[in-house]
Amino acid sequence: MKRTACLFLVILAAGCQKPRTVATSSQEPEPHPESLTNWTTKTELFMEYPPLVAGQTSRFAVHLTRLDTFKPIAKGRVEVRLTGAEGKSDVFAAEAPSRPGIFGVDVKAPAAGEFRVSVHFSGEGISDVHDLGQITSSPTKTAATHEHGPGTQETIAFLKEQQWTLDFGTAIVEDRQLRSSLRVPAEVIPRSGGQAEVTAPFDGRIVASALPVIGASVRQGQILASLLPPTSSPSDLASIELARNEASLLLQLARKDRERAERLVKAGAAPAKRLDEAQTVEATAEARLKASDTRIAQYEASSSAEANPQGARLFALRSPISGLIVGTHAAPGANVKAGETLFKIVDLDTVYVSAVVPEVELPRVRNLSGAELDVPGSRQPRPLSRLISVGRVVDPASRTFSVIYAMDNSDRRVAINQAVHVRLLTTAIGVAPAVPESAVVDDGGRPVVFIQAAGETFLRKAVQLGIREGGYVQVTDGVFPGERVVTRGAHLIRLAAMSNQVPAHGHVH
Repeated sequence: MKRTACLFLVILAAGCQKPRTVATSSQEPEPHPESLTNWTTKTELFMEYPPLVAGQTSRFAVHLTRLDTFKPIAKGRVEVRLTGAEGKSDVFAAEAPSRPGIFGVDVKAPAAGEFRVSVHFSGEGISDVHDLGQITSSPTKTAATHEHGPGTQETIAFLKEQQWTLDFGTAIVEDRQLRSSLRVPAEVIPRSGGQAEVTAPFDGRIVASALPVIGASVRQGQILASLLPPTSSPSDLASIELARNEASLLLQLARKDRERAERLVKAGAAPAKRLDEAQTVEATAEARLKASDTRIAQYEASSSAEANPQGARLFALRSPISGLIVGTHAAPGANVKAGETLFKIVDLDTVYVSAVVPEVELPRVRNLSGAELDVPGSRQPRPLSRLISVGRVVDPASRTFSVIYAMDNSDRRVAINQAVHVRLLTTAIGVAPAVPESAVVDDGGRPVVFIQAAGETFLRKAVQLGIREGGYVQVTDGVFPGERVVTRGAHLIRLAAMSNQVPAHGHVH
């Protein structure tokens, strides 16, 4: 009974199914779309189009990318030219993109046969031509239909819309001759004569309306502050005033004597020597009075809190070098002792990089040909060309010696006492393909790179790496010169490869 009921349900379900639609001979199958990718020195072209059928219009989706920024071209004119065997060209154009980077061009083949296709672009200061070779125009859709067999390699889809909106870039794999290297830790230190301390030469009080602060740039010879010397007898104001009064009285007498001598000499009653002696006494009295005034002004300045006391004799504290203030203990109006450090100055424009090399590597550094500094936050290492010294004394505690290079630090990319790494370059080895270090991705503990096979198609390739120099790493196995490798955004391609979901195509054709 149960078997009969089950059989009845199967027959009923089969009867409820809708009949399949059988394609009639009048309906032609839609041909599979084609694509082309081409690079010049200025732009990348990725073009998707249905196979050409004579007399029928096909919509070409032309994707154009600037190779200097890897961003979509937003303005300009695109022409698709079909050139037949007789040399006649049919031109089909789009005056502007339908959206940034994508130009929709309607192309109509005049007849069946072979045509040479080229894409011409002008706009955004660029004039470029992509010669794409031969393309076939079929007489019918049926003739244009052909099978697309499965690829021999597993590919990764990464659409142009993703490339344009993310940090993405590629480069061509080239043969390079790199030098073997030794990567060691290092420290940034001031150059010889590149740091100085400004100290108080004697006891006194700092006089300044505004002092340079930490981080301020100063020039060699610039006045940093002024120092007011103490009076010889700061507690004996009466003796200072007495000396001034005596000097004032002596000056009055000297002036009268000089005037008397002038009259006598003029009348011929005294020799000229008498006038010279009177003038000398007057000048001496003026100097004593001026010195007394200075001592009183200095006393008054020492007992007041004025920033710029009038009449006081000040000692200027100048910067011995040009550089940056990295430390200061000076304050306006503060009393300081002789020898006290007031300012610390370091020249950051040129610094030394001191590499710490193990003693076992001493034979390798005898033939140094240069060095590179791995700058934190920078994709490219900075070359170090001027060798200062190679240490010949091994530290007994760490069993290391130093190798010092000078570096131009005018952009302030490194700081004094910063811990960095240096790659010491020695002898060159044979030529081999090399890629930027940013192209290499750690995929489960194995280095891989991603090759752009077409505009939106990428290949994952495991590689074997060699030596490194100048931001490049040699690839001893896995890539070939001429291939285009992803240098920015390689980790994004890896994430796309790990995703099981095929990205939805966002082109507006």
